[in-house]
Amino acid sequence: MRINNNSVLTQLKLAVLGAFSVFLVACGEAPASGQGGMRPASVSVISASTQDVAFDIELPATLSGSKEVEVRARVGGILTSRNFDEGQAVTKGQSLFTIDIKPYQLAVAHAEALLDSAEATLSKAKKDVTRLSQLKNNKSISQSDFDSAQASVEVAAANVSKAKIELKQAKLNLDYAQVKSPVNGVMGREFVSEGTYVTGPALLLSQITQLDPVRVRFGLSEREQLAMRTDQAAGNLTLPKDGHWDASIKLQDGSIYPHTGSVNFSDIRINQYTGTSELQASIPNPEFKLRPGQFVRVTLSGAVRKNAFLVPQRAVLDSGSGKFVYLATPNAKGMTVALPAPVQVGEWIKQEVDGEVQNYWVIRSGLKLDDQVIIDGMARIFFPGMPVAVANNSQAE
Repeated sequence: MRINNNSVLTQLKLAVLGAFSVFLVACGEAPASGQGGMRPASVSVISASTQDVAFDIELPATLSGSKEVEVRARVGGILTSRNFDEGQAVTKGQSLFTIDIKPYQLAVAHAEALLDSAEATLSKAKKDVTRLSQLKNNKSISQSDFDSAQASVEVAAANVSKAKIELKQAKLNLDYAQVKSPVNGVMGREFVSEGTYVTGPALLLSQITQLDPVRVRFGLSEREQLAMRTDQAAGNLTLPKDGHWDASIKLQDGSIYPHTGSVNFSDIRINQYTGTSELQASIPNPEFKLRPGQFVRVTLSGAVRKNAFLVPQRAVLDSGSGKFVYLATPNAKGMTVALPAPVQVGEWIKQEVDGEVQNYWVIRSGLKLDDQVIIDGMARIFFPGMPVAVANNSQAE
């Protein structure tokens, strides 16, 4: 077979020229634009401006009841009945256990009888004083006898007061024989069954968890707190008064719990093992949908970031050594090119635009007013300084 040497040489020259062109592009040299050059990439931009935006914090949290109450009897006796079902919702004042009430009923009757006796003794002592006062006026008795009669009245009156107190105590013990719920809540399991002798407060009968409201407990790192205080001192952040953040809950399935509450406690101490301080929020739970021990995410709101630059999340790129955005800016020849601008990002912000929720980065530094930030078409920018053509819309490409 005959080989055309001229054809082979021509192909080799084209291959070398192509490889050299790729080398130039890889080294960052921009091909010349214009006739026969690379066409400018079509991009969309926004003009950098500042605005006040909500500053929210989302953190992992656990739930607990607002009260964890131990049910104990105040008096001793045989436990005759349990008046609830385990796991049942109970109300304040509802009877939970009954202790044999007969001894306490007898104690009330005995105290009433003692009171009647003391009152009768007092009545007789008063009549004696009235009668002896007439004899004393006639000098038929001595002053000493009359003083003894008056003292008997005072003793009898004291015995009446004592009997009244004993009757009140007996009635109170009778009431304590009905072990009642001190709060609204949900019962735990019983620890003591009917027929058991209850010695008094030393024996735990059951537990009640108050579920409305619930407590949301979470930790906020020292680093985040220092950053917020620094921003607040600089006038860049407004925090809720007295630390009373609004609190909402996101459940494990991503749904938002319908009721919201507020932070009501912030521990001054920093945990030396976790580097966080504990905060607590109170959330209404009227339907008992939230249970102690649940893991949720709590969102704290009520703070405002002042004069913040917002950039769509998709416009912020990562170079491996930091984040940057492309700016559409004129070069020395007056041509619009894409140049990278390193930025420091803050938190994410969600905003609704034309009925659609979009994600934005808060830019802490790296931008200035009226910078033309490229938000769409970054995939067409092959190298820094590449010519770009700014479109009139910001549709993603």
